[in-house]
Amino acid sequence: MGKLLLVGCGKMGGALLEGWLARGLAPADVVVAEPVDAQRPRRPGLRAVASTSEVSETPEIVVLAVKPQTMDAALPDLKRFADEGAVFLSIAAGKTLNYFAGHLGKTAKVVRAMPNTPAAVKQGITVATAAQGVSAAERSKCQDLLEAVGQALWVEDEALMDPVTALSGSGPAYVFLLVEAMAAAGAKLGLASDMAMQLARATVTGSGELLRQSTEPAAQLRVNVTSPGGTTAEALKVLMAADGLQPIFDKALAAASRRSRELAG
Repeated sequence: MGKLLLVGCGKMGGALLEGWLARGLAPADVVVAEPVDAQRPRRPGLRAVASTSEVSETPEIVVLAVKPQTMDAALPDLKRFADEGAVFLSIAAGKTLNYFAGHLGKTAKVVRAMPNTPAAVKQGITVATAAQGVSAAERSKCQDLLEAVGQALWVEDEALMDPVTALSGSGPAYVFLLVEAMAAAGAKLGLASDMAMQLARATVTGSGELLRQSTEPAAQLRVNVTSPGGTTAEALKVLMAADGLQPIFDKALAAASRRSRELAG
């Protein structure tokens, strides 16, 4: 993976670090810059500092895992690494390749990535796009870093990062809301609220694992559990109606994608 500088070690940065170390990255090959003492990792052989100003050696890859609202403050000190040819891998939502070019220089080698929160359990999926100056070998190294917490895909058109953000970046929240809605509906039918939540959580997580392991498409898995004229079919008449689930998701993802474009400025 090369020599790494991880800037920011919150939930996502910490998940990435754990994934890298689990895949064999030597602690001596990474430096973590994290201003919050409680979030600064303490591992034998791993150097953790409060500020990037304490880092003198140019890393091969700088992973930017700071919050988008603090990125402006983080980049000025890091430009020296861009000038030396380091690759920047950003997981900050809404920060475009053009934004980084404005702060790090037009020739800066930048990869923009959008992971999602299941990365915390190494079941995430990330989509990335790269600036023109990033070589195939450098993309491959970034792929390895991202795959430490799940799957990684690439798009050539950066504009697609907005619908990616709407679908997979924000997607875990939709699934959690589904669990809430299923449990609430079960409680309204007379189930104890704690049992309804237990049933909803187990149903969604179990179905997700079945989907992960199966080679069949989601539509076929749905058909497999739908007996003609049965209870599932009756519920699906509501969910798949013209005013059912699909138009709601169409509207929701369009709103999230639109907001992603607005945040990019």
